Amino acid sequence: MQSTMFFAGLQWLFFMFANTVVIPITIGEAFDLSSMEVASALQRSFIYTGIACILQAFIGHKYPLMEGQSGLWWAALLSISASASSAGMTISEVGGGLAIGIIISGVLVMILGALGMGTVLNRLFTPVVMSTVLFLLAAQLISIFTKGMLGLSTSNQIHLPTAGLSIFLIVLVVFINVKGPVVIRNFSILIGIVTGWLLYVLILPVDTTEEITQIQLFNLFPWGEPNFNISLILFTVLLGLVNTTNTIASIKGIEPMINKKTSDNQLRRSFVLTGINSVVSGSFGMVPYAPYVSSLGFLQSTRIFQTLPMIIGAVLFMVLGFVPILSQLFSTMPVSVGNAVLFVAYLQLFNGALSNLKGINFTPNTIYRIAAPVLLGIAIMNIPTEMYNSIPMITRPLLNSGLLVGIILAIVLENVIKWDSLEKSDS
Repeated sequence: MQSTMFFAGLQWLFFMFANTVVIPITIGEAFDLSSMEVASALQRSFIYTGIACILQAFIGHKYPLMEGQSGLWWAALLSISASASSAGMTISEVGGGLAIGIIISGVLVMILGALGMGTVLNRLFTPVVMSTVLFLLAAQLISIFTKGMLGLSTSNQIHLPTAGLSIFLIVLVVFINVKGPVVIRNFSILIGIVTGWLLYVLILPVDTTEEITQIQLFNLFPWGEPNFNISLILFTVLLGLVNTTNTIASIKGIEPMINKKTSDNQLRRSFVLTGINSVVSGSFGMVPYAPYVSSLGFLQSTRIFQTLPMIIGAVLFMVLGFVPILSQLFSTMPVSVGNAVLFVAYLQLFNGALSNLKGINFTPNTIYRIAAPVLLGIAIMNIPTEMYNSIPMITRPLLNSGLLVGIILAIVLENVIKWDSLEKSDS
């Protein structure tokens, strides 16, 4: 039993690593950080992600849901940093303004969460809204992972050896999930990553990484000197409020897996912790945190729903951050391998999306409640980011996010239109 929990924890470690490692690197490039500052941000992210997961497991929602740097915030910060010159600001001015805005946003989420914001949001997330979230999240993540699997994340052309290895790993993990014994099936993610990493080292060239010699854990405001920019503060406050949808979607998604209903106190504690995490993120140059909805696909793939393995994985992740040589070792893990294995795990999000629609009878008049938000969201995802340059900067990250637009449209449709009446009129 102890060995099973350890290997399940090791599996969580790889999941956390694969979902975290790219974020500090790309943010560092966006804000013109030095290689040492990027290395420090990477290790800081490992350590605090572990801390955030443990806090949620013991104090917050108490579920096996990864608390990580939000993909929504990540995409928005990259977008806003790319628009710095067009807004007449230096990148350090934008970084410092965003840092203050993130801190203010975190304080606001803490206050609203303590006052019961989660209960209100929980009512808005109907089964159709949850299905919309999972459909769009699956579409967004699968697109990202497919590019990484084919080698397109580092090149403009498909790299055939990388693509071939990725396809092999997908077949291997799917085969283990479908045909493997239960014991083996539960560790399909771990088996896929370890096998893929070994094969990659044997048949493909391995990139060398710069040795990390020191760490600056308490480097305050690395993005730039703090400043109060009203437009950036409004932007971050709005984004912080929208980001709370991750918490509701994750918690509502895990409830049917563990046959448990979340209490209002759990929601309050979870929001307060996410707000605290945002304050820490803004202070130390990290992307703000949120529970990962993608954890649902990971859990459905591994079928291990206990919280202990995630805690073990979180502790191991912190160790990676504190020991530079281990961080350096794990940074050599090929991105394509992680993408290929997570590709299979996140296919399970589609299962969750379909499960939420059970019992709902769609007619020609009511199909719009799911088709409109999902298809509009996917359409927006396929519009190049630069096409939004004509839109005001403060609203750009919101309007160019297919996931956000789809969720908001689904919530509006569910709460404005009486679909039951329309369904009866069709019958």
